[in-house]
Amino acid sequence: MISKEIYLFGFSRWKHNFVKAFLKEYKDENIHFINPILSTHYKLALKKGLDKNSEIFIWGRKEFKDIENFAQESNIKITRIEDGFIRSVGLGSDLTRPYSLVIDKGGIYFDPTQASSLETILKTYDFQSNQELLKEAKELREKILKTKISKYNTSNHKELSLPKDKIKILVSGQVEDDASIKYGASGMTNLQLLKEVKQDNPKAYIVFKPHPDVLSGNRVGNIEEKLALKYCDEVIIDVSMSSVLDAVDEVHTMTSLTGFEGLLYGKKVVTYGLPFYAGWGLTDDKETCERRNRILTLDELVCAVYILYPRYVNPQTLNYCTPSALIDELEKEKKKINNNIIYKYKSKIYSYLSRLSQKILSLVK
Repeated sequence: MISKEIYLFGFSRWKHNFVKAFLKEYKDENIHFINPILSTHYKLALKKGLDKNSEIFIWGRKEFKDIENFAQESNIKITRIEDGFIRSVGLGSDLTRPYSLVIDKGGIYFDPTQASSLETILKTYDFQSNQELLKEAKELREKILKTKISKYNTSNHKELSLPKDKIKILVSGQVEDDASIKYGASGMTNLQLLKEVKQDNPKAYIVFKPHPDVLSGNRVGNIEEKLALKYCDEVIIDVSMSSVLDAVDEVHTMTSLTGFEGLLYGKKVVTYGLPFYAGWGLTDDKETCERRNRILTLDELVCAVYILYPRYVNPQTLNYCTPSALIDELEKEKKKINNNIIYKYKSKIYSYLSRLSQKILSLVK
């Protein structure tokens, strides 16, 4: 058990309920969430005891200049936390609890301006010396394909009927104000991506799948369907990502996790930004990162992304678990939602009330 006091910044109040399950090495009483109402983050943290012996955690790529300056002056390495890649049955923007987080002491995986812990693993880990781990990665990859598990697991599976005589390209929409776009794709928009893909592939059958957070109205990045259809042949909604990946030949994306999932499905993947899975010899990349100079196999990539980098907790016990065990639990949750209409609507009502309470709290700040 680590005895240090830790201070967490950028964690909205609903996140307080689940983060501690991923920080079991710290005592509960030493974990301090800094959510000021009348004070500044820096002043409140100092009041709660922040000093040069403390640890600092920040959610995602949020910026806290005073805190970052203090960390630099005190020689404290900032740790960043984000959702993992097999997350939940439900959207984060609907305040659905995640069962996987990444805890990164180097940077954060979606920001290529500095090397994250994931990038360091991909660049330096001796995968070939651990054949048991690579076997686990292969089995996990096969299980993901069999169960069709993805990050959010919100849409239904169904077989798509797309033209057989054309190259079929999936363009994966993203949340346009997301940090991964700001840092990893120079602020590119979904419409710009669609236009570029259409220009480069005029004879292909292009399908566009908007991001579920955008479709739900929770985040930015919507393209009117009439406008989107000028640059694609079909807009696909309410269908699982796995169903779409089964039906297409290629995935074109800025930085979306869908590109990584496309690799799992054996698809050609073209990146227009610098996602974490680009630059390792498995994708066709429009941008390059000089730090990434190693060729990896797919299972080596899977091993780092799903096994070595994130932490997982069991939804029932909140104890640490393997990604394979979490997939089993998410499968049970999906079946429960699909087979029990009362449970399904209870979940929707809970999400609505959670969002409402979060908005009220944000107004109070």
